[in-house]
Amino acid sequence: MKKGIFPVFLILVTLVLTGVSCKSTPKPEDKVAEIKSSASLKVSEVKLEEARKRASDFESPAYFPSEWEDLEARYEEAGNMERSTDEEIQEAAAFYNELADSYDELFMKTVPLYAQAREDEILSARGEVVSTGFPKAFPQYLKDADNITLEAQSQFEAEEYYKARDTAASALSEYESLQSCALVYLTRQEIIDRDFISYDPENFSKADEISRNAMASYDDGDKKAAYAAVEEARLRYNVVLQNGWTSYASVRRATASSEREAAIADKANVAARDLFKEADALYSAAEENFKLENFSEAGVLFIDAEALYVIAIQETDEKRQRALETIKLAEEKIEESVETAIEADRIIEGGLQ
Repeated sequence: MKKGIFPVFLILVTLVLTGVSCKSTPKPEDKVAEIKSSASLKVSEVKLEEARKRASDFESPAYFPSEWEDLEARYEEAGNMERSTDEEIQEAAAFYNELADSYDELFMKTVPLYAQAREDEILSARGEVVSTGFPKAFPQYLKDADNITLEAQSQFEAEEYYKARDTAASALSEYESLQSCALVYLTRQEIIDRDFISYDPENFSKADEISRNAMASYDDGDKKAAYAAVEEARLRYNVVLQNGWTSYASVRRATASSEREAAIADKANVAARDLFKEADALYSAAEENFKLENFSEAGVLFIDAEALYVIAIQETDEKRQRALETIKLAEEKIEESVETAIEADRIIEGGLQ
């Protein structure tokens, strides 16, 4: 009896195991659907990451901070979504697509603001270049920078946003480089206007040579070499200017000191006390700046002090002249009075006879 039951039991176990095995093996069509869903999720993930990066690259967090925070919270939520079943994968993909669209909407709201900010920066930098007068002497350089700006504008309008961003950055860099060129130009012009070349002719000549090399490099398209040369020229021109101010301040100091001594000798410190005190205040400030090696400021102050000492002397001389005229007039009146008295006495004496 027992021997008959055992084979039947084995058959039943085999049938049960076979049934379980069949149930756990997915159908081929289910496997294909799962693969498709996973691929779709991957595409959605890439779409989301690109949309998020694009919005970040164009500074959406800065322009719309609260909206960005909301999207970031949803982004974190997306990363925690379940992806175990085909249904969960499809739900995650749909959520990713929706979130990507939201990042894109924020990006499109940001772009006009971003473009306007870049335009404002560029126009500000361009205005500073123009204000120096540099473009009047070298109009082609400004025109080249303007062409880059126009290209950036066209790219923004064509919705080539990354190209536009990079081109706008190039335009801004170009204007900023021209600002450096303009400063070199103004420094050179100041040296000429103040007749400082004679104080350091060697450095001035070398700076001019380097400036010409910079222009040649720029015209050849080697802007890196051009701007490196501009920087070297700037340093040399500054040395010339500094040497000029040092020598000039020393000359003005000696002249102001001489005028001060002349004012004291002329008694201007007494006759024109207020002016002399004002001149002395400027002279003291000039001396202080001279000791601190602020030679440009010292030179200007020495000139102002010198001018006031001269005015004080003139005022003293005018007062002295007016005093002399007053004395002379008084003497004339006294003389007239004496003559009148004598005449009166004569008349009186004649009448008595």
